[in-house]
Amino acid sequence: MKKFIIFILLLLQPFIVHAQVINTSNTYSYSDMTKDLNELVKKYPEALQIESIGKSHFGKQLWGVRLGKGKNTILLIGAHHGREWFTTLMLMRILEEYAKSYQYRNSFEGYDSGKLDEISLYIVPMLNPDGVTIQQGNLSNLNWKSKWEILKMNGFSPNFTRWKANGIGIDLNRQYPAGWEGLDQDVTRPYYQFYRGKKPVATKETIAMVNITYKLSPLMAVAYHTTGQEIYWYYHNKVENIERDFSIAKKTATMTGYKLDLPDEGAVGGGYTDWFITTFQRPALTLELCKLIENRHPPLSEFEEEWERNKLIPFMLLEEIGRTANKDGK
Repeated sequence: MKKFIIFILLLLQPFIVHAQVINTSNTYSYSDMTKDLNELVKKYPEALQIESIGKSHFGKQLWGVRLGKGKNTILLIGAHHGREWFTTLMLMRILEEYAKSYQYRNSFEGYDSGKLDEISLYIVPMLNPDGVTIQQGNLSNLNWKSKWEILKMNGFSPNFTRWKANGIGIDLNRQYPAGWEGLDQDVTRPYYQFYRGKKPVATKETIAMVNITYKLSPLMAVAYHTTGQEIYWYYHNKVENIERDFSIAKKTATMTGYKLDLPDEGAVGGGYTDWFITTFQRPALTLELCKLIENRHPPLSEFEEEWERNKLIPFMLLEEIGRTANKDGK
């Protein structure tokens, strides 16, 4: 009788309503993410593999998650900036929903989850855990010297809502080699935002990101940021790649309703997608989620709207990149 019950439960498992792991209604911390990743891996072991790709300055593990069995990958990155942990929440929701569809071989709103057998998603949901933790006002695990330095970099304000940098005052998305030398140098010392550092790829976080990118050699990369509901796709793309890259960016804009744009002159260079495009000659997008808001994280009241805009993007990209890869014989 017991074996029969187990057999029936296994048959019914794809149809059983599972409790949602990711809570999108509260501030989302590094510890929340780590706990949820462990739970998701236990819940969807056929879909997810987790690894550490390095450590932050203050010793937090930088988690990378492979979703699917495909040898090739599309790489998705969240929270380069401390005040942009909204992007972590978005990527964690994508992980949960896509893993559920893939493990039980269900379609996801018309998209075939079996695509993940051909091309995996590789997700780094929070590249800057130190910055996120500071932005959320939690300095409890730091020694007095680090607390003092952080307070000084924040203009001696005890409100860290605007914090964008990593734990030692370097803006991680101004740390990549492409165009680094040409970045403005208005900020010449560690600060809560915009300091590019003394040289590119000098932080533990960007070293880890560059290393995993070379290791994976992904077919495409997407860096999630906030805010502005804009898409950036161009940085000295080769002429022969422009039609391909623009087509992908345009489809993304159509699905999200975001504005398709070129970077402002002052923002060009130093960013992850700038480096990825010039290094790999493959498409990359920077997605700016949420309505424009200055110097803070977006309100969580916007999450469901942004989820509806973005939830199908990775599956669409899997199809588009799969088509391109087949054409190129990869």
